[in-house]
Amino acid sequence: MSPFDIANSKQELQQLEQKTAENDFWQKDQKETSKILAQIKQLKSKIEKYENADSEVEELIELTELANLEKDEEVAKEIIKSTNKLEQEIEKIQLETLLSGKYDKNNAILTIHPGAGGTESQDWAEMLYRMYTRWATKNGYEVKELDYLEGDEAGIKSVTFEIVGQNAYGYMKGEMGVHRLVRISPFDAGGRRHTSFASLEVLPEITDDIQIDINPDDLRIDTYRASGAGGQHINKTSSAIRITHIPTNTVVACQSERSQLQNRETAMKMLKSKLFDLKEKEQKEKIEDLKGEQKDIAWGSQIRSYVFCPYTLVKDHRTNFEVGNVESVMDGNIDGFIESYLIYCKK
Repeated sequence: MSPFDIANSKQELQQLEQKTAENDFWQKDQKETSKILAQIKQLKSKIEKYENADSEVEELIELTELANLEKDEEVAKEIIKSTNKLEQEIEKIQLETLLSGKYDKNNAILTIHPGAGGTESQDWAEMLYRMYTRWATKNGYEVKELDYLEGDEAGIKSVTFEIVGQNAYGYMKGEMGVHRLVRISPFDAGGRRHTSFASLEVLPEITDDIQIDINPDDLRIDTYRASGAGGQHINKTSSAIRITHIPTNTVVACQSERSQLQNRETAMKMLKSKLFDLKEKEQKEKIEDLKGEQKDIAWGSQIRSYVFCPYTLVKDHRTNFEVGNVESVMDGNIDGFIESYLIYCKK
């Protein structure tokens, strides 16, 4: 059997496509048809990636044999370049095989909060926001900023954003937790070393096939003007929306869209994700897969440390995976941490 189980995937795809050929398929419930079509798209993508990689392997074998016969150095250099590229593609395919969670394929909704420490921790929260948006962009994901509250002097008091694309939650779920920074503070005139903390919450976006009932009477909806320094963070009308679910005291806010209606729809989507998480928690069903272990945003509770001084090191305290190039990590190169966590969870 293929290590990627392609034969089984092809069989599953065939069965789903047969369903779409049934006379009453398009008369069925829209949620059910949408779910099946999404599964078909996902399976086709998986099969296509594998078959493309398999085809490239065959071509490289033929080129290698030709280069050996003709002793062509230029062809040999091209083979090495193509092999390195193919190796990266295969690593991505292998990584996707680790995404077997129920909600791994969903979009991810992330919220960053600074810990105690004022400007220092608020600046750290903004650095993390930059790191995750860079990772998302490099990997072909769309980033939608949903709510942004800037810091008093620098950084951010909080930010909620969505990473949109296949398997976003599967990759991001392991980033949930407290992140610790050690550096010489740019805000300290004495040039002293500071330790700062920020927390990241990661939730899967709840899709239409998951039923979450919300009583409108349980909601308090407030409008306000979006705040910020300008650009995408400013809004001259009261179009921003804050929704409070009174029974659970769950609060969400959205100010990213131009209209109040759009912000309300997005905020409701965020609320559904949070309430679904609470529901899973109450039932004690796979809560670790959804939100991870909740800890204080303080010393001793971090999942990862980012050290800029007296040496440079980023270390994950769950998997012990570490990287010495902290600047590269802050530029969004965190695939090693993501992969090591997924492997760690499979052990």
